[in-house]
Amino acid sequence: MAFFKKEDIESFSHIYKINLMNSLSGYKSANLIGSISKEGIENVAVFSSVIHLGSNPPLLGYILRPTTVPRNTYENIKDIGFYTINHITESITEDAHHTSAKYDREISEFEVTNLTPEYKHDFKAPFVKESPVKIGLKYIEEYYIKANDTILLIGEIQFFEVDDSMLQEDGFLNLSEGKVAAINGLDGYAIPKSLARYEYQRSKPLISNLNES
Repeated sequence: MAFFKKEDIESFSHIYKINLMNSLSGYKSANLIGSISKEGIENVAVFSSVIHLGSNPPLLGYILRPTTVPRNTYENIKDIGFYTINHITESITEDAHHTSAKYDREISEFEVTNLTPEYKHDFKAPFVKESPVKIGLKYIEEYYIKANDTILLIGEIQFFEVDDSMLQEDGFLNLSEGKVAAINGLDGYAIPKSLARYEYQRSKPLISNLNES
């Protein structure tokens, strides 16, 4: 196996370092965050850092890179207070990835891709019509991470919609049924296949204890 020390990481070329370090943690969620500016300009951008933070209240977070350059999604969320998270599927990976390109604030990524903005239930931010999982969120709070100058932004789920084919009787959402993508590194996309579900695990008696009895 290849072995790397911290000193090796620091010596890597820029592209090699970001490719390797972004792949190291494993597959990440593939999501499109939809937002809208005060001027009514729609924005949609790909993110691979959405995380579950809790079910009661229902919270999701995502990591925002340093704001030393314009971050339209972040600015829109702070201005409007609402945004959407939409799962990326196999059929829209190319268009979804293109939303990572840098466009002027006045240009909507919906206009330069085949992604379609969709408004539901009087929610203020656009959803992605092609997504099988659409989540509407309200901005709650954020935490500055001093170690690398990033921000953890937290939103509370207001409502969500999922394709019926993905929702199982016990509430489990089978993402493989919707061909939902995952991101490997910065630019690699995969379509995971559901392998197995296991029952809630309880501790077993140690073998030594069984022998003693």
